[in-house]
Order: sequence, then structure tokens, then C-alpha cells
Amino acid sequence: MPPFSNNLSSLPGPIGVFDSGYGGLTVLREIMSLMPGYDYLYLGDNARAPYGSRSFECVYEFTRQCVGRLFSMGCHLVVLACNTASAKALRTIQQHDLPLIDPHRRVLGVVRPTAESIGHLSQTAHVGIVATQGTIRSHTYQMEIAKFWPHLQVTGEACPMWVPLVENNEHLSAGADYFVQRHLDNLMRRDPLIDTLLLGCTHYPLLLTKIRRFLPSTVKVMAQGGYVARSLSDYLNRHPEMESRITCGGTARFLTTEQADAFSQNASLFLGHPVQAEHITL
Repeated sequence: MPPFSNNLSSLPGPIGVFDSGYGGLTVLREIMSLMPGYDYLYLGDNARAPYGSRSFECVYEFTRQCVGRLFSMGCHLVVLACNTASAKALRTIQQHDLPLIDPHRRVLGVVRPTAESIGHLSQTAHVGIVATQGTIRSHTYQMEIAKFWPHLQVTGEACPMWVPLVENNEHLSAGADYFVQRHLDNLMRRDPLIDTLLLGCTHYPLLLTKIRRFLPSTVKVMAQGGYVARSLSDYLNRHPEMESRITCGGTARFLTTEQADAFSQNASLFLGHPVQAEHITL
């Protein structure tokens, strides 16, 4: 089946939320907390995670396939709750794919809502970003932040081991301390004036306790979930034509390309309540 179908239903459907694995659940949790009345359909491409070290072309193709599946299951609006996908695939999907498939459907990312807000937090005008290799190498955050806050100095640090630690449920282990401290120390050595740290990967809030332990107490930590949730709420308020295409049953359904039992167990830890996932193939 092609990634995008030309026979998409016009009936209202759930809000789609996509991530390469579990990290997007930290965003979904905040969205559902702020807007509990809508229906949600979450897709984790765990079988091909992590995306962070993959090429632009590969991330684009994987993301395109997953967005296409969510569209085919009734979603008119999809949130890429994955920084790597937002950095490497979002613009191409928005500009190239959507006009050909259905110009009324929308795909939103997590980079812009964060970039719009970060300047309000920093007093020194020096901010740090920890993210995957793909997100850091794309320079997407630097470019987006410069649009809103051209005076900010942005320093990025790639943390390739952080996502595997979370995906393998090792983020609370003592062994994770080494990898968290190593990258934070490196970042602060490069710019000691940093007073705001952006978690540029939706997996990283699971490491928040360790991140705060190894940062100076003066550094504020910015997780994305709340900002993305508020931005999505504002978007729907400004676009009632899209809001009318979303079903309102207060339900959440979870799909994974990996083993459903393993996803259900780990997703329950992320969300704080039992989850029953379904396995799909793309």
C-alpha cells in the first residue's frame, strides 16, 4: 500500500500523534491533559527506532509512511511528536505531499512551538539544546529560534545514547548517569553562560531527574510537551474548520510497529495508566 492513499475519508476522525517510539507519549500526555475531550490515535514506529542517526531521506520516507497510515485511519490532523521527524521531514511533507494528497489535511511539528517560547525563559540570552544527532545536525532549532529571537546564542549537544536508554527502560539506572553527565558537562563547558536548556527530544523528559542533578541549579529546563499542547489548542481555536473534523469521544488508541505487549507495558509507564496497544505493519 502506498504511504498516502488518494481515497481518504472525509468523515471526522481522531488527532494523530506520531513518534519513532515512546517519546511522543510525553507530548500526548500533555495534550490529553489539556484537551481530554478529543479522540487520539498514537503511532510509534518502534520497529525502526531510533530515527536520530538516520539520513534525511530515510527519516522522511519513514515519517511519510506513518503519516499516510494515520491519514488512512481517519486522521485529518497529525502531530509529529518527534523532533527528528519534525526537523528532517515536516517541511517536505507540508510543502510537497499534502498539496497533492489533500490540501485540507495538516501535519504539525514540535520545533516551532518550542522555538516561539524559549526566548521568554532566558535572561542571559544563552540557551542550550540537547537532542539526537539528526536534530542537531539539521540546525533546525537554530534556524527556527533565530526567526523569533535573533539575539539568542544557541549551543547544541547531540546525545546519541539518551534515546536508547529510554527505549530500553534503562533511564533510571545508575549506568545512565555517565551518559547524562558527560553531555551536560560538555555543553556547559562550551558555553558556561547557558541559563536555559531545551530538551529537544520527546524522550528526554524521562531523564529529567538526572538532567537536573547534573546541571547548575541556575539553569532552567524546558520540556516540550506543555508548549506543544498549548500551541495545538491555540491552533484549533484559530482553525474551527479543522476542529470540526476531529471526533470528540475522549478516547485514545495506540499502535506500534513492534511487539504490542512490550509497547503496552512501557507506554503504561510513560502515561501512568494501563495501555493496550495494537501491532500494525506499514
